[in-house]
Amino acid sequence: MLLDQHEAIYLRELVEEDAEALFTLRRNNRDFLQPFEPIRPDSFWTLEGQVKDVWNGITGAELDQACVLGIFLKESDRLIGRVALTAFARGVFQNANIGYFMAQDQNGKGYMTAAVRMSVDHAFRSLGLHRVQAGVMPRNLRSLRVLEKAGFRREGLAERYLQINGVWEDHVLLAVTAEEWPGLGQVAK
Repeated sequence: MLLDQHEAIYLRELVEEDAEALFTLRRNNRDFLQPFEPIRPDSFWTLEGQVKDVWNGITGAELDQACVLGIFLKESDRLIGRVALTAFARGVFQNANIGYFMAQDQNGKGYMTAAVRMSVDHAFRSLGLHRVQAGVMPRNLRSLRVLEKAGFRREGLAERYLQINGVWEDHVLLAVTAEEWPGLGQVAK
């Protein structure tokens, strides 16, 4: 599966052969991303840990519980980030969480907003989801901007919501539904 609606980037499901590029991406951006991520075991920061992470995404997709997409530059096929739709709730909910990260040297170019838009469009049009939600620490202004530009609306504040970098952090909750998505309108009722 390939999502290719942007002039500079494309998204596709990660495969085992991407583990080395994912390892390099995470290693090179570990300090930059750490303030926004949970504390992970040392084994996560190895090539084997990234192989396992890729396989977790593949298994999640096979079980209809997740869709993990790499963000690649078209000009070089370099992996520059990841978007993960996770925790699919089917039945009457049809909901997923979205999380993402991008290489520090690619920030500020609009790529993350484009990747979130493409992922959400895929969630609604191809995966049959009705709602996509996110949680962002209030001080992570860039991430809040990404989601708001992508069409998410704020729903509230969850206090001490997730343990990030060893601290229970408040998170702004944001969401978008299929009815709010451009070109879908009243599809999901």
